[in-house]
This record gives sequence, C-alpha cells and structure tokens, in this order.
Amino acid sequence: MFLFLLFSQLLSLGLWVPANAAPPAQESSRTWNFDVEAADQLPRQFVLGTFFDGRPAGEWKVIKSPTAISPPQVLAQLREKGAEHNYNLILVEDTNATDLDLSVSFLPISGKADMGGGLIWRAKDDRNYYLTRANPLEQNIRIYRVVKGVRHLLKNFDQIIDVRKWHTIRVVHRGCQVQVFYDDEQVFDLCDETFKDGRIGLWTKSDAVTYFDDLNLHILKAPFN
Repeated sequence: MFLFLLFSQLLSLGLWVPANAAPPAQESSRTWNFDVEAADQLPRQFVLGTFFDGRPAGEWKVIKSPTAISPPQVLAQLREKGAEHNYNLILVEDTNATDLDLSVSFLPISGKADMGGGLIWRAKDDRNYYLTRANPLEQNIRIYRVVKGVRHLLKNFDQIIDVRKWHTIRVVHRGCQVQVFYDDEQVFDLCDETFKDGRIGLWTKSDAVTYFDDLNLHILKAPFN
C-alpha cells in the first residue's frame, strides 16, 4: 500500500514516468526562405510530384528575385504551359505532422488558364492531401481534399487578390478542425477527417507561374511511429 501511494504521488507530480509510457508530443518549428539553397535547383528535401502520365509536376527551382520577401531568393514554379488538370506540386520530406501551423508567402506572376497557388498538408503522397489555394483569375480562395488525384471542394471564399503584391496563406489544423487565413484574415473554419497526418508541400495549377517565399512550419503534434 505504501509503494502504491508513493508511485501515485510521483505520477501526480510528474516525477516518475512508466517505462512503457508514450513519449510526450514534441513541438518543432522550421522555416525555409530559400536563401542558402543553390540557385536553379530544387531545395534540399523538396521532392517533385508527377502528373498522371509520369512527367514531373512542374518546373520548380530556386531563383534570385528582387521582389523576394526575404532577399535574395525565392522558390518558383516556372512552367508556363499546362493542361487544365495538371497540378504542379512539390512535397517536403521529413515534415510528417498530425497537427500543424503552416504558412507561406506567394506572388502571382502569370497565367492565363490558372494563376496563384497554395499549400498542401497531411499529404500521404502526390495524389492524396489537403489543399488550400488562392486564385487571382477567379478572385477566390478555396480549400479542397484531394483523393486519388481528384479535387473535392470543401469551401469557397470570394476575395479580391492583387497580382502586384505578395500575399500570405496560412493553415492551422488541430484534430479535425481546419482554419485558413489569407493575409491574416480568417476565411475558413471547418472540420474534415479524411487525412490524419502527412507531409507538407506547395501547389500551383496548369500554367500558373508563382513565386513562394518564407515557408513556415510549426508542428503541434507529430504522428506516433
């Protein structure tokens, strides 16, 4: 009885943890401003997706730009041609997260069929993930679940998007709750339980040429191995 009471007291004070107890979730933060990466190449840990025909999903590379939010470099999607449902995307290795706070700055450069871009998170692979994107041609922001390469619209928000300026898109995902912010203003608050965890990434569509800078990831909860 004495030992039981002693262990109970130690547990309540956090002074003793059973050997088989799960480790506490560790928060971590990472930022990519692309300024230490070699120009004209993919950043380290960034992996191109593929189109359904096996071609690389876009022309992504680090370039120097006088417009950079954090000079002198940005990550750019530069392919100027693309079919309607070509999703130019790139995933980041070693970013598996369940709950996260994710943001990026983007500058729309050009595009006739599509324009702008957005964030991917909880990606199982380049066919299954959550996506939020801003499109200056449609003047809206949308959030999707993408399953087997097919987008399913969750919500739409009409928004004037100035193509002459950098903008920020941010996602906070805890459990099933997803909050999306555009230039610090909340545009979505919803619940979806399709994907539990996965990697992060960046996305454009069709012929949208877009610059990205200051990708920030704060992992609130990592998946258990």
